[in-house]
Amino acid sequence: MAMARVLQRNNFCSSSPVFYDVVYSPVLSNIFLKFNSGFLNGYHSSSKLDLTDLTQPHLWYPNARKKKRNVFLHVGPTNSGKTYHALKRLEASSSGLYCGPLRLLAWEIAQRLNKAKVKCNLLTGQERDEIEGAKHTSVTVEMADVAGEYQCAVIDEIQMVGCKTRGFSFTRALLGICSDELHVCGDPAAVPLIQRILEPTGDNVEVQYYKRLSPLIASKIPLQSFSKIKKGDCVVTFSRGEIYKLKKQIEAGGKHLCSVVYGSLPPETRTKQATLFNDDKSEMDVLVASDAIGMGLNLNISRIVFSTMKKFDGESHRDLTVPEIKQIAGRAGRYGSKFPVGEVTCLNEDDLPLLHSSIDASSPILEQAGLFPTFDLLSLYSKLHSTKRFHPILEKFLEKAKLSPDYFISDCEEMLKVAAVVDQLPLNIYDKYLFCLSPVDMNDDISAQGLIQFAENYAKKGLVRLKEIFTPGTLEVPKNQKQLKELESIHKVLDLYVWLSYRVEESYPDREVAASQKSMCSLLIEEFLERSGGYKPNRNGQPTPQFLQKKYQKKYQKKEMRKYFPEINVESD
Repeated sequence: MAMARVLQRNNFCSSSPVFYDVVYSPVLSNIFLKFNSGFLNGYHSSSKLDLTDLTQPHLWYPNARKKKRNVFLHVGPTNSGKTYHALKRLEASSSGLYCGPLRLLAWEIAQRLNKAKVKCNLLTGQERDEIEGAKHTSVTVEMADVAGEYQCAVIDEIQMVGCKTRGFSFTRALLGICSDELHVCGDPAAVPLIQRILEPTGDNVEVQYYKRLSPLIASKIPLQSFSKIKKGDCVVTFSRGEIYKLKKQIEAGGKHLCSVVYGSLPPETRTKQATLFNDDKSEMDVLVASDAIGMGLNLNISRIVFSTMKKFDGESHRDLTVPEIKQIAGRAGRYGSKFPVGEVTCLNEDDLPLLHSSIDASSPILEQAGLFPTFDLLSLYSKLHSTKRFHPILEKFLEKAKLSPDYFISDCEEMLKVAAVVDQLPLNIYDKYLFCLSPVDMNDDISAQGLIQFAENYAKKGLVRLKEIFTPGTLEVPKNQKQLKELESIHKVLDLYVWLSYRVEESYPDREVAASQKSMCSLLIEEFLERSGGYKPNRNGQPTPQFLQKKYQKKYQKKEMRKYFPEINVESD
């Protein structure tokens, strides 16, 4: 399935209004009021206001500063009940907001609240599910509402304020959400930093510490051989290729079938794979996964097995950090599951010392939180420098930015890559900023090409029709790893279209088509995973009745789906 068969290079489109989460400080509001009176011309040679001064980010959110919030820090290790207690307060509130790091978590919390008869909307970059009468909303942290007002709000995994790429979104939620109660959950390592950040806000801050609810035992004996794998094990490795290599190796033993979970799998597929692993009736009784299991999925894991204690972080192969090891290892032995005692070990004996020292250690104290300038600041800065080229403006602003010791400027390497592309197009700075914020993986050739096509077509005509970029009738079950990776990339392109459609709806009118094709990608990937898993034979070497029943049931479902999606391949399995 060549890329050219799916993504066609066409050129058309222009521009239209864009929705932004614009946050005004009192100072910036005054600037905007003076725009039409020649204020900027007077300011150009003035030193009265330094737009690159980011030393007081709490003042960017006047709505939150109107009240003295009661902030509760719920901190403890994985599986300690900290988030559970915060969510109980959210359930009991008259209005509320949940902010999580992943779509899967936002979806899970929305489902939980609705099941508890608390009407809850779901809002992520790519999803909208509005429930009539709902006064609660579950969101990914980037979508946190800083304009509204709530009785209660929850921010999950607050230690991610220290993330070099996404940390600024957690900082924004922490400083900007206007709620009577703000419950913040995460690692104890974040406590001193959060206390310092909140000190100038005048909020009341209370810290509640939690202990792990179920035992976690670090084995003194390495696994050594995959012949010793048992039901409920999760083998952890850190590359997509290695995941499938280990899956094949374990299944070759004839005792187990493996589900897989890794970051580039579509969220729907990750959920399906986790469900199969958790289901006692499923034959998928072992999980092979990356560190994507660290958050966002409820998994019944008996034992974590690290196949390696090194990972490539984009720059070099390095040892896993203490927080990474503790986050992953803590997934074993979930409280209330069928494995009440968790165990963790390594494949190789040489890795055991790092495992044991990390499990016993505290995570390093976080020193700084991520920060990124608002669109207001960047827009004003571009006007002052009389340019619409976003790349040099962003580079120059960040070079001159002044910060307090508690903050760092988030890594914007991906943004700069996108800016370099969109600066070549006749787009205004608002549109360029939008594309720079979009969930595109510029290291993925197909994903990057998708963004370029969307931007070029939008710049020419203002209307991006999916059918003129995406070729229907070419999606099929992958036959090998290369085609699987390609299908995952196509899913990213469709995901990007949906994301853009929620922000410039009139210019991206084919959201439903893109969403259905996304679902198709997920189904085809799941089909590949089922086929690559083979079947578990009985003692006579024949397929079990359970396997045959699932196979033909799946076949029927696929034939039924073809009525609606002609592009699906339903040839013989």
